Amino acid sequence: MITEGTALTAAAQVVRTTPFHERTSALNETQLWSHWSNVLVADRYQLSDKAEYFAVRNSAGVFDTSPLRKYRIRGRDAEGFLAGMLVRDIRTCLPGTAQYTCWLDERGFVIEDGVVLHPRQGEYLLTSDQPNLAWFADRTGRLRVDIEETSDETGVLAVQGPRSREVLARLAPQVELLPYFGVVDTEVGGAEVLVSRTGFTGDLGYELWVGAADALPLWDALWERAEGYGVQPFGLAALRMLRIEAGLLMLDADFESSRYTWNDAHSSTPLELGWGWMLRGLKGDDRAFVGRRALERELAERTSRWTMRGLIVDWQDYDRVYDQAGLVPPKDHTPVVEDMMVYDDERRRVGYATSFMYSPMLQRHIALARVRPDLAAPGTRVKLEFTVDHRYEQVAAQVAALPLFNPERRTA
Repeated sequence: MITEGTALTAAAQVVRTTPFHERTSALNETQLWSHWSNVLVADRYQLSDKAEYFAVRNSAGVFDTSPLRKYRIRGRDAEGFLAGMLVRDIRTCLPGTAQYTCWLDERGFVIEDGVVLHPRQGEYLLTSDQPNLAWFADRTGRLRVDIEETSDETGVLAVQGPRSREVLARLAPQVELLPYFGVVDTEVGGAEVLVSRTGFTGDLGYELWVGAADALPLWDALWERAEGYGVQPFGLAALRMLRIEAGLLMLDADFESSRYTWNDAHSSTPLELGWGWMLRGLKGDDRAFVGRRALERELAERTSRWTMRGLIVDWQDYDRVYDQAGLVPPKDHTPVVEDMMVYDDERRRVGYATSFMYSPMLQRHIALARVRPDLAAPGTRVKLEFTVDHRYEQVAAQVAALPLFNPERRTA
């Protein structure tokens, strides 16, 4: 017989937390949480997610990104194995650097994306949102490579924003000269910390990797050095705003893993997601990576159905629709993650938006959208459809290159 007490105890055992939870829970004034990879992560720490967003854009913010799946890949054949699994050529990712990449099924559809770090010769760290251990492990064959999941043993803090470099340089001076997508080993308070110049905000930013046992001392050291800089913790709500401005695609929002799609309409190729830049140098690349032949056919036959772009809504046309309905035009920063149809002047459907919001920095309604390749040129005029007074309305918008927010400090 299960009593209320035993049920609560069982539930408490199921709920998993990050190595930083003791600190994040103390700061979370709202006590609003989401489950990310079955791990608790704060939605927002204070009543205003916009305040957390502006902390990142104007100073710096700290995000607990520990729920990411993390894999350590080592062994004599580690490089050769990853060269056959990942779209980008891992051989160009030298020790001390990192790469944003993705991996495909045999038909060239994206399974997932992630960042691979190469901290030292013969060792790689790969991140993903969903579990991928079995997918990689099943393909090692006779190669001498060891794949170990370190998700629970490693905490990761993202420090993002224009003052992130100043703050972290007080902890680890090596950060001062770390290049974009650079990786460096350092020490903070006696703890070994791996710092990568990466993030999911489209701003100057870093991610700090640390063993779970040293997570709280790292947190405390970071906040001690951050005093006076206006640094704030930020949650998922602010992160989702930041990543749309930065043109960073989110799994299960802007694309789906081909492992779980019911048909091809829900699957995407790298070219359709705007990741064609990952294929630069493909002609001189001799790798037989998974999905390569399908990509080559897509390139040769020009069969891409869509191109991922940004949309910037015409504010005057947007206001017109609401004015005619006798309504105040909303300027809501909360992201809308659902399909919103895109049309041409002849009212033919030519694409669809996947993420939509009002950008506080850009002072415009913006979207991430798939459009037909022949309409993907920046400046092309289209119409975005949404509902006003429970009726479909179409508002003028302009196709734009991604990212929509791209400060020089991001890569400087």
